[in-house]
Amino acid sequence: MTTNEQNLSPLKPTDRIQSLDIMRGIVLLGILIMNINGMGLARAYADPTISGGYTSWDLTTWIIANMFFEGTMRALFSLLFGVGMYILLDRLEKKGAGIKAANIYFRRLLWLLVFGLIHAYLLLWFGEILYNYALMGFLVFSFRYINPKTLIAIAAFLIIAGTTWDYFDIKSDLEFAEQAKIANQYKSEGKELTDDLKEASKKWEAMQKKRTPASIEEYNENMRKGYFSVVAFLAPFNTKFNEHDSYRYDLWDVLSMMLLGIALFKLNILSAEKSFKFYSVMALICYAIGLSINYHETKLILDNNFSYSAFAKSFYTYQLGRVATSLGHVALIMIFCKLPILRWLKTSLSAVGKMALTNYVMHSVFAMFIFTGVGLGLFGTLQRHELMYIVFAIWIFQLIVSPIWLKYYQFGPLEWLWRNLSYLKRHPLKK
Repeated sequence: MTTNEQNLSPLKPTDRIQSLDIMRGIVLLGILIMNINGMGLARAYADPTISGGYTSWDLTTWIIANMFFEGTMRALFSLLFGVGMYILLDRLEKKGAGIKAANIYFRRLLWLLVFGLIHAYLLLWFGEILYNYALMGFLVFSFRYINPKTLIAIAAFLIIAGTTWDYFDIKSDLEFAEQAKIANQYKSEGKELTDDLKEASKKWEAMQKKRTPASIEEYNENMRKGYFSVVAFLAPFNTKFNEHDSYRYDLWDVLSMMLLGIALFKLNILSAEKSFKFYSVMALICYAIGLSINYHETKLILDNNFSYSAFAKSFYTYQLGRVATSLGHVALIMIFCKLPILRWLKTSLSAVGKMALTNYVMHSVFAMFIFTGVGLGLFGTLQRHELMYIVFAIWIFQLIVSPIWLKYYQFGPLEWLWRNLSYLKRHPLKK
């Protein structure tokens, strides 16, 4: 084995960038606020009127999530993943790895893709993102030498392209909703429906059927069955997401943020090296844009009583709102990292971030035992705000256990396995 081969090993704890680990920990915990809705409620990830409640504390919970967390945690997760893969390649190439750097990089992504499939199909989380990250990660390799300004321009182009596609989809959705409305009116008046109106009416009735209490209860019962029954029930959802979303959304939803993350890292923004003034101005501008848009979208939905058309119209500005708010979150997190406060919390968040893969998958394991028939079978029994109690409990658990684990071990369990498979050698786990 050559000297270069011996040097090809994962980052040592002293080589890690603390601000990235803290940010990764915050985002890992924050994304559970959104995911818990899909883990514990039927068809209510976005629309609270379907299940989980939409009054009182349930409404407040939905508003806060929609304003501050919807899309933003996923965006920051993507951003951090892009940075992580860039750092891996940069470090390996500086050590003279040559073609071995590419071997390790692509092997790492191939195993992540496998982890994603296991996570979705066998650990029962159809909203899992690792599979998508692996696919987009293959593309990131070609962008690693590009300068920050060009990376930002490419990311902006992708976001604009996605927004343009959204525009035409929204336009089609609104036309469909109008046709369905006319069809219902014609039916009530006893008028004959055209073929287009019949088709719209049929599609609308199928959509509304999925919202009925009977349909929701059927969904709930399927999720409360035994393990293999739930695997079979969720398999079609997983297949649809893997086949459709990667093609329809990932380039502008995931890859754009990965490239933006690499640009921000190259500009020393994610390493907390900029001044307090820089981050304060960044937070002020990005929040002013992002939260204004998010408020407009939320108000639009509320003023129209969660109508189908209101949800569709809210997506006109979705990408701009989530990206701007995400960058506001970045600035605020960097300010937190720079301030000499709450060192104990930073230590815990950093530990959560270092074990991001393990902790992310652990969310699904907890959910499987809490909500499905594998364990307690509580799927569909809790209100939206009550799900937050589970979120807080998992947060506390991971904030306590993660630093304890890393006191005795060098990596999280899945991080250790992932490294061994990527480097094709066994790394010591215990310190």
